[in-house]
Amino acid sequence: MSDLPFWFNQALETPSQSGSVTVDGANIVFETWGEVGKPGIVLIHGSNAHLEWWRFTAPFLADRFRVAAIDLSGNGNSDWREKYSGKNFADEVWAVCQAAELGDRPIVVGHSFGGYVALETGHYYSDRLGGILFMDFTTAPPEEYMEWGLRVERDGVKPGRKLRVYEDKETALGRFRLIPEQPGVHPALLAHMAEYGLKEVEGGWTWKFDPGLFDYLEMGVSQRDKFAALKCRSALMLGEFSEDEGAFYAQHMLDITNNLLPTITFPGTYHHLMFDDPMAVAMAMKILFLEWHRIDHQDELDSALQTTLEKSS
Repeated sequence: MSDLPFWFNQALETPSQSGSVTVDGANIVFETWGEVGKPGIVLIHGSNAHLEWWRFTAPFLADRFRVAAIDLSGNGNSDWREKYSGKNFADEVWAVCQAAELGDRPIVVGHSFGGYVALETGHYYSDRLGGILFMDFTTAPPEEYMEWGLRVERDGVKPGRKLRVYEDKETALGRFRLIPEQPGVHPALLAHMAEYGLKEVEGGWTWKFDPGLFDYLEMGVSQRDKFAALKCRSALMLGEFSEDEGAFYAQHMLDITNNLLPTITFPGTYHHLMFDDPMAVAMAMKILFLEWHRIDHQDELDSALQTTLEKSS
């Protein structure tokens, strides 16, 4: 009998389709689940990650939603850029929303660095979105903000750094680590993430992510103000034991929203909470998004119920 959890096999057995779209000269790869015509969701991974981060979440949303997961430029199977910007990333997400046929007012979900990308997407496109879920990403007060990007200027690193090349695939797979590291993630899930994250190159195997992504990217001290200016709904989902510095300001976000920002902390989870408890995370996402969808279509719901009453009278 397999020791794999039921959701692992079920997720891998759920069909998905690959697609791509060109954005500002870069080929951007995405994966989709669910039928066209259902409400849309786009899922954004964190730094040095890829769309497979959502492989064990997306299938459990696809019965009620059309779901797309993106490989941001510089990650996964998407192209690298000479320099990266928040606007580029926002344009990539919006282009995938259109290419994946996510329909009107898609919902954006961003984990970790993907939360920053979701915020940038909201900054440029929030009047066209159904909402944003920030997953273990928070916006800091400006006086406490620390810049993750601008590494060439800030840290004095040399641009154009190279990734280590491993002689064989097994050695490379054995070097895969989550950042920050966390306990309890099923080894088969880690192996799946590592497998997609590798590519064969001259001399062996290396990772797909661009080590220079943060060299010139300025994430910006204005994140708090961009959050405050969003024209769409938002919510926050956190890991109880997360050690990621980008997730430390949930209380600030609650303070500036008069404690009205929908916020949930998953007990016993860490930064990569979708790996710790994928079913709970997926179901919490589903009920939130279904409620947002109901609010947007309340008139249709009322009309349907009224029709039912008229038929029974």
